[in-house]
Amino acid sequence: MPTIPSPQAVLDRVRRDVERNALRARNGLKLVAGVDRPGVGCTPKDVVWERGRTQLWHYRNEDVRYSPPLLIVFSLVSRSYILDLSPGNSFVEQLLAAGFDVYLLDWGEPDERDAANTLADYVDDYIPAGVARVLEISGADEVNLFGYCFGGDLSLLYAAHHPDAPLRSLTVLATPVDFQHMGPMADLFRVGGLEVRDVLNAEGNVPPQVVLQGFKTLSPTAEVTRYVTLWEKLWNDEYVAAYQAMTSWSDDHVPFPGAAAEETVRMLVRDNGMVTDHLTVGGDRVHLSDIRMPFLTVRADRDHIVPPDATAPLIDLVGSPDKHELRLPAGHMGLVVGRTAAKTTVPTIIDFIRRRSEPLDPAADAVREA
Repeated sequence: MPTIPSPQAVLDRVRRDVERNALRARNGLKLVAGVDRPGVGCTPKDVVWERGRTQLWHYRNEDVRYSPPLLIVFSLVSRSYILDLSPGNSFVEQLLAAGFDVYLLDWGEPDERDAANTLADYVDDYIPAGVARVLEISGADEVNLFGYCFGGDLSLLYAAHHPDAPLRSLTVLATPVDFQHMGPMADLFRVGGLEVRDVLNAEGNVPPQVVLQGFKTLSPTAEVTRYVTLWEKLWNDEYVAAYQAMTSWSDDHVPFPGAAAEETVRMLVRDNGMVTDHLTVGGDRVHLSDIRMPFLTVRADRDHIVPPDATAPLIDLVGSPDKHELRLPAGHMGLVVGRTAAKTTVPTIIDFIRRRSEPLDPAADAVREA
């Protein structure tokens, strides 16, 4: 027979539900009013180089314990603060705490001055210039390179086109290579007859609303699901703060420079160039098999932005003898924020890079490892 709850247990449950409903009402009003929004991108940093809208950030760290420095190349179509979401829930924070000297290339918000930028402009100009500045500041002769999402594609093209680049290692996270599996928006360009010129704004760029809608088509029910989950946990202040920060980022995109978008559609979407080995940068044929430095790819099984089938071939495409794949039961954002990131993703990335770096104080590092 089922256990009958005591009167006190019933009273406690009613009291809890009343309290939670009151908290739901309070937090719901705050959400609607847009007050108490959590700060994002709060880790202290300095702008150490810029060209146009692009900036190179150097995160402050008084406890650098490893060399060479780590340079992050971010995606072209979203904001980089996902990697530094909030204090205590920051990928960058964890890298700094691990003893790395961390830099990040942020592309800013492209405008009409960036509309003619091609992929080669990023791969052969901005990234090499950023690498050179990192080497100048740090005094190192190599960098560990980390590419996030489409920033991973730019990093792959850079490493393939510049096989003698001063790279100690290359790590990419949630990076698509098989664009046949990038969902309905990619299919519209691939077989549906849609042209990039059909969606350009007056500045000659793909507007962020188009980028956002493209991501939403990958998971049409995601927005409904997230509102259901939000209602269930609306009483929880910590959850609401994390929800605000993450949904703010997922809805916050930047224009995609028109020329780079056209090249992406032609070479990566229609030709599926990374898988078919038909890649051209600056007029030169490049091959992912020419990437020979230590390599790590991190991908997620529940990623609705970069589906698993889009990332799956990468490990076999690069030519590195020292190459590794980390596959996790997580979503796109869950790779860099939240419990999966803190417990698995970031520690694995840190361990991979640390093993291919030198401790600035070998004795202290030996004690730490012990």
